[in-house]
Amino acid sequence: MAKPGILNRTVGNFKALFKADAFEGILLISVAVVALVVANSGAAGSYFSLFNDYLWSKDVFYLNTLHLWINDGLMAIFFFVVGLEVKRELVCGNLADPKARTLPVLAAIAGMAAPIGVFLLVTGGDPQLLPGMAIPAATDIAFAMGIVGLLGTRVPRSLRLFLLTVAIVDDIGAVAIIAIFYSDPNVMWLGISAAVLLGMIAMNRLGISSLALYILGTLILWYCVLNSGVHATIAGVLAAFTIPVVTKDGTQMLENVEHALVPWSAYLVVPIFGFANAGVSLEGLGLDALLDPLPLAIASGLVIGKQVGIFSTVWLAVKTGIVSKPPGCSWVEIWGVSILTGIGFTMSLFIGELAFEGSSETMRFLRDEAKIGILTGSLISAVMGYVILRLTTDRPESAVDDPNSPVT
Repeated sequence: MAKPGILNRTVGNFKALFKADAFEGILLISVAVVALVVANSGAAGSYFSLFNDYLWSKDVFYLNTLHLWINDGLMAIFFFVVGLEVKRELVCGNLADPKARTLPVLAAIAGMAAPIGVFLLVTGGDPQLLPGMAIPAATDIAFAMGIVGLLGTRVPRSLRLFLLTVAIVDDIGAVAIIAIFYSDPNVMWLGISAAVLLGMIAMNRLGISSLALYILGTLILWYCVLNSGVHATIAGVLAAFTIPVVTKDGTQMLENVEHALVPWSAYLVVPIFGFANAGVSLEGLGLDALLDPLPLAIASGLVIGKQVGIFSTVWLAVKTGIVSKPPGCSWVEIWGVSILTGIGFTMSLFIGELAFEGSSETMRFLRDEAKIGILTGSLISAVMGYVILRLTTDRPESAVDDPNSPVT
């Protein structure tokens, strides 16, 4: 008969899987596995046809496949939620206090630069692979926080907040990269988009509190940005920044909208995106495919570049007295959390689709290789980070109903 203590811990660990942050990570892992299985089963033909068959001519409307509707349309909701989260953090969260944001901002910058450096080193600056250099620079908030959620109170609150803030700054950087490097602007539509955005900013300044008008403005902005050559999802981030934090009547509009959309984004939008993009046919590919320059560079950037860039920056910043070490944690725990930032998944897959966009056989092959690198690097980072944090902390395990868990 099992001892009560062991039984309680087992039940606690099982319940922890269904905490919001933990469940998001488990869901994304499951979606990726299912996509890979389907893409390499007898249903592979139907899977790829579902997402890539043309619905109509591009002359009728640019979004002419389900895959494009997911990546350019549905994912705008995800980016809108990211924008809301970033604005909240800048106004009243972890990024509002200059002292509190110094360490995670420095870490995030290094955590984006180092993987790019590793990518360039591994690929030898191959011009054909160069567009993919930003792929390992991203961190998946839901996935990384999901792993932390599984660990419960083994990870101190200060490190949870550090990881969350780094991932948010990381997202800001990823959005900037998409806007700058993966766009081909149309000046006329760009001007119209700017006018719509200015109109939404004016609504905010004038104290207009009609959510319906902001939703309408967001839809119009999305359509204009879609035609501008800048990736349409950027419209989601820009529109989110125009949402009032508090309206004249005291309504917490930004927080209310964020809370309403987060479940839809986490449990519908991102899983659909993951299922549509994580599927890659492994036919004819052996383990040696991981040693091809592109997947090896991406996986190395995520696993090595992320942890080296972030951990070394934190260590140097603390040792030189620029900042203080996050309270209540050891250097090994900081290292473990640094490794978790190598979980790229959602944003990395998204950038990978943009980096090697096109219908040619070469572009499809490079996209598939990029996916292999992303999935491999993310899996290694997730397992490695989890094991290190699990084995190197002596904190009591209390994974259920942790009152100090940050809202993500």
